[in-house]
Amino acid sequence: MSTLPNTPKHNKSTPPQHHASQETKDSNRVDGSESSSRVRGSNWWWRTRSLNAPSPFQQFGPCGRIMKNSAVVMQIQDPASQRLTWYKPPLTVLVIKKVSDASVLTPFVQLVLWLLQEKNMVVWVESAVLDDALLNEDVQFRAIRDKLVTFKDGRDDLTDRIDFIVCLGGDGTLLYASLLFQQSVPPVMAFHLGSLGFLTPFRFDNFQEQLTSVLEGHAALTLRSRLRCVMHRRSEKRHEVNHAVDANAPMFPLADTILVLNEVVIDRGPSPYLSNIDLFLDGKYITSVQGDGLIVSSPTGSTAYAVAAGASMIHPSVPAIMVTPICPHSLSFRPIVVPAGVELKISVSPESRNTSWVSFDGRNRQELFHGDSLRVTTSIYPVPSICAQDQISDWFASLADGLHWNVRKRQKCLDELSDLTASGSEDTFDEIENTKMYDV
Repeated sequence: MSTLPNTPKHNKSTPPQHHASQETKDSNRVDGSESSSRVRGSNWWWRTRSLNAPSPFQQFGPCGRIMKNSAVVMQIQDPASQRLTWYKPPLTVLVIKKVSDASVLTPFVQLVLWLLQEKNMVVWVESAVLDDALLNEDVQFRAIRDKLVTFKDGRDDLTDRIDFIVCLGGDGTLLYASLLFQQSVPPVMAFHLGSLGFLTPFRFDNFQEQLTSVLEGHAALTLRSRLRCVMHRRSEKRHEVNHAVDANAPMFPLADTILVLNEVVIDRGPSPYLSNIDLFLDGKYITSVQGDGLIVSSPTGSTAYAVAAGASMIHPSVPAIMVTPICPHSLSFRPIVVPAGVELKISVSPESRNTSWVSFDGRNRQELFHGDSLRVTTSIYPVPSICAQDQISDWFASLADGLHWNVRKRQKCLDELSDLTASGSEDTFDEIENTKMYDV
């Protein structure tokens, strides 16, 4: 069993600004042959703290072991040990706020003012923020407006320029931060000032204390894996829907690889016909998807579009890729979970009546023609999302608050039932039945 690395790889020319430290205690290590057996001379069970595998060791019995492969990271990290560590104090911070929301303006000004004056940090914002008419009416903002560093989305490269990211808004702000950084992502601290707030665990009431604690390195991390998506076109010229495809035409990838945090969706678009999509796993044909489309999601995206389509919810620390059909034409076609690191190939079936459409985290929607293919695998660059408490508490709190998971009316206990209220709690059912017989 193997997993992908929990920390992103950095180029030699790019010194990393953060990492998740791996603190493994000897008392938590269990040999593979002992992980499922009772320890001698003890009346309790050994257990590992890992969510990803039964044992971090690769030895199985006296002879068996996993074949060594330098390209595979075999160590299973305890998610509870993923703690934020700064190599040096962060100097530059990117503040992303929810657009077209007047309620975020006051917290945005308070945060930027505090970062500039109290922490002496260089604050980056998107250039469109400075054009906000309501924001420019604020006296405090006009005083610090010229001190902000701006960038333009799609034109300026932020790689190696940002040490820390703060999001003010809903889940869309975190998705936008993921889109801006298509390689290594700085640590992201997300404040809940939006609608759902599933990925934004922090409240803004005491932002000074919370930010100070994070900047001092007192924070847990959730490494949210992303999906690496590459579109391969059969030719540069787009085909008509019913145009014959030349089987000998060269295949070439698009110039840029797209990393998505939630999901990539393949659907039938405006066509009235069913989607007919071929699905391959590591080069092997798996099945054809007939229905409205297909969702390929990360564990973080399992609680987004995928769960609405009937998929299970997966903790973001679990290394996996979810494949969920959208309204499939077969009732037995259920969502599946495949190991992280495998490569999925998705293409329009040759006999399909129509083309398909692809979107990446709800953006960059484009048409998938006959002969084109989309390849999806797990990226080596996760999004280090800072936890308000820890990985487990934050996730289940988001399930309860955002999705009202397992919220239901409680069943009454027996001594609250109307037919038992007259009798004491120590009465037996036989005595109650005898009483009823005498009453008759």
